[in-house]
Amino acid sequence: MEFRSIIAIMIPRQKTTHINELIGNFAAVAILGPRQVGKTTLALQVAEGRPSLYLDLELEEDRIKLIDPATYLRRQKDRLVILDEVHRVPGLFQTLRGLIDEGRREGRRSGQFIVLGSASIDLLRQSGESLAGRIAFAELFPLTVAETGAGSQSELWLRGGFPDSYLARSDRTSLAWRRDFIQTYLQRDIPQFGPRIAAETLRRFWTMLAHLQGGLVNQADIARALAVDGKTVASYLDLMVDLLLVRRLQPWHANVGKRLVKSPKIYVRDSGLVHALLQIDTYDALLSHPKVGDSWEGFVIENLLAAAPDGTEAFFYRTSRGAEIDLVLQFGAERWAVEIKRTSTPKLSKGFYIACEDIQPTRKFVVHGGVDAFPMGEGIEAVTLGGAMSMLAGDVTE
Repeated sequence: MEFRSIIAIMIPRQKTTHINELIGNFAAVAILGPRQVGKTTLALQVAEGRPSLYLDLELEEDRIKLIDPATYLRRQKDRLVILDEVHRVPGLFQTLRGLIDEGRREGRRSGQFIVLGSASIDLLRQSGESLAGRIAFAELFPLTVAETGAGSQSELWLRGGFPDSYLARSDRTSLAWRRDFIQTYLQRDIPQFGPRIAAETLRRFWTMLAHLQGGLVNQADIARALAVDGKTVASYLDLMVDLLLVRRLQPWHANVGKRLVKSPKIYVRDSGLVHALLQIDTYDALLSHPKVGDSWEGFVIENLLAAAPDGTEAFFYRTSRGAEIDLVLQFGAERWAVEIKRTSTPKLSKGFYIACEDIQPTRKFVVHGGVDAFPMGEGIEAVTLGGAMSMLAGDVTE
């Protein structure tokens, strides 16, 4: 992989426009995403050109400033205040509520705070009551094909979308970064959010999820392998989902008169982390690995959901008799059936056609690994990943 110049490091993020719109309409905006995904960089870019203050609450000198948060932040009322890793100051949201309400009475109804967090449930629990109606949430995904360009797709798939991993000078450097990322989460970050879990046990669990990429969850099997009980496995999985590191894709449920699979499917959300956990170090090694198809499926799903309209619901569909759709996207009046194939010459099984008869999608797609778009008959369109993302983004603005 070729070296990137420093000029290439600043990759424009597609969420920038959306975050600016939210800041213009809400007093507070929360940007959620795993560590190192680019939340701080995005927030600072958004703050350019306006009076602002950045506080990193992982630093003691910044936390000290908030010993009396109401007094300190009240003095910053003419600035956009960015609070990074906000979970490090428990109870801060209650203070923000009072300050936001003061600002409203003084005519400042938007653009007061940006809060950054590495976990969804942590912020939602704190802000659910105290900031209801005052805060908007946005999730920042790792880099996507739409942001790095179609020509980078193979490299992005191998390395994943964390900027430091994707922009590394070599595949070896990228892999070393991802291994360090995993180790840091295991030893430092995860203990901040959940109960104390032995790092080696959690590493084994995370690795097992990578081996199960795209598969149905069987908590009993995982529990036996880890020598823990099912409730413990459930708590581990909940934690990884809440930290935005794992996606639990729920099955589609509808009254179609058929026996439907009820267990969710599991994906480690970043493909680069999947490959690090599976010891896949090069693109050639990826193409020859037994999990290559499941890795591609997870990569496509994350890219599509990053491009999907706000409020999109995502499912998979599977019956006990083999009718299956990899991804069902529901937004507004639209219901899209998406089959995912790594090959550039995709072929569909009978089960996909039967599943489409069951759920009656408004559009049907096959997202494949080639470079062309073409019709496949019966209203089914074969498209590239970038093409599918463009169509989803187009529906946002229509």
